[in-house]
Amino acid sequence: MILKIKKYSGFYFYEHRVLGKIDEKLVPIPFNFKSIELLFESEKAELIKSELKKEFPAEEKVSILDLIHHKNKIVKELGEYVYEKVFANYTAKQWEIPIEEIDTSVINRVPVLLGYDDRYFQDEYQFMPKEGFTKLFENILNHENITLELNQEASLILNVDTENKKILYNGEEFNGNVIFTGAIDQILNYQYGPLPYRSLKLQFEDYEANYYQPVSVVNYPNEEDYTRITEFKYLSNQNKEGFTTILKEYPRAYDYKNEEHTPYYVISSDENQALYNQYYNAVKDINNFYLCGRLAEYKYYNMDAAIKRAMEILETIK
Repeated sequence: MILKIKKYSGFYFYEHRVLGKIDEKLVPIPFNFKSIELLFESEKAELIKSELKKEFPAEEKVSILDLIHHKNKIVKELGEYVYEKVFANYTAKQWEIPIEEIDTSVINRVPVLLGYDDRYFQDEYQFMPKEGFTKLFENILNHENITLELNQEASLILNVDTENKKILYNGEEFNGNVIFTGAIDQILNYQYGPLPYRSLKLQFEDYEANYYQPVSVVNYPNEEDYTRITEFKYLSNQNKEGFTTILKEYPRAYDYKNEEHTPYYVISSDENQALYNQYYNAVKDINNFYLCGRLAEYKYYNMDAAIKRAMEILETIK
């Protein structure tokens, strides 16, 4: 995968780090031994680390749920602390649904790391495109066999005929392959009802300073209305003196009828998955129609996983 992408962009080494504001202190997220040392008195911190090493001698990380349900009192208390301080309020803000209704896969996205590795991801290869993702995709699309149409509503030119199992393009049957990355409920005219998402209100702010915060992302799980602040100079490897831009993210409900709303996050639940399955079953037997990405597959993807998924579909088509 790396070699295939490199022909469209150079890359620079980048390891993502996230801090969280917990009890007025900025500590590494995911929670690790450094987080424990910053938030607990020395003696208590040493005891917690010792118990974690004893109970999980061969593990590099452990889920919050495993900690909460552990028989060891010290381990269980840590799990409850992390759950309350790092996860519960953040989740309530992000999803605006009762914590007990949150899918366990969402809870397990943020484990506790058993060591001092403060990177948000532990992948072997971690890089960012030198000129950004926009330029990377422009390079991919700059191919003689690709015609690009912008500001075009897909549903006005593309019709998915689920009854006759075929695709119509500008009213004519289209026998070529179609890889659809848009919202599956929208292209099927919401015939089973809209799929639920969470949206965001994005607030950019400029500052006359070299940096606003010590890392690219700081999470705010508790007191603030926003969930996190991103500072892009860290992500884009820029070195502009005396100026920086940040982004505050305010979660909000998604209304598919509101053009100002963007569907950012899938809301994972059995009920929502069942609704998606209705849409999927309606198109799965159309042999030249492929679904790819967050909106089309109603699934959470990071960028690396999205690229991998696109390549998997390409191999299927071949």
